[in-house]
Amino acid sequence: MPTTDGYGQGFALPTLTDAPDLPGQLSALAAGLIPRGVMRFASSSTRGATLTGSYAPVGGMLTYLQDIQRLDHYDGSTWVTISTGASSWKTISLTSGFQQNGNSNGNLQYRLLNISGEESLQFRGAIGRSSWPSTPAGSYVINSTALPSAVRPQTLRTVTIPCSDVNSSRIALKLDVRTDGYLEVFGTGSGVKPPWIGFNGTIVSL
Repeated sequence: MPTTDGYGQGFALPTLTDAPDLPGQLSALAAGLIPRGVMRFASSSTRGATLTGSYAPVGGMLTYLQDIQRLDHYDGSTWVTISTGASSWKTISLTSGFQQNGNSNGNLQYRLLNISGEESLQFRGAIGRSSWPSTPAGSYVINSTALPSAVRPQTLRTVTIPCSDVNSSRIALKLDVRTDGYLEVFGTGSGVKPPWIGFNGTIVSL
């Protein structure tokens, strides 16, 4: 009769008194070991198509999604992200009138983060503007190309960002990270023409 493992994981181990059945014993061993390791899948859709029926996920399972380099944990009802692989910084293309590396803070860039199981968008760098209209508009969309759909928030995200106090009556502006992937800065005007606008440390939930 098979015995159970000494680690309390509940899968059967063959004994010398068992009838010979190598395929069955290997299958039982695999069924015990594989669900308790880190299973690799090409994508979440592949995982969903594979882990069904008698192979449905159970609490405590771990999977690694190769397309997005992500480790997920099944909490008994849903998959929860517990880490994200290295996410490279990507430079954001700017609309006419704005330049990269404002105040020598580096180019305006973004990357995908995972914080406590929640995907977030992080920015760094700054943009500059050497000249403004005599009466600037109250807001400007600063990116010429929309951010990819994978890093667009589900609803509008509004945060505060710093700006220079040179030629500006204020030192902070409002940034809207829109659901269509565009970044809109608010607060400019006849008395607010800052030579740079910063984004370092800005994080919004997706």
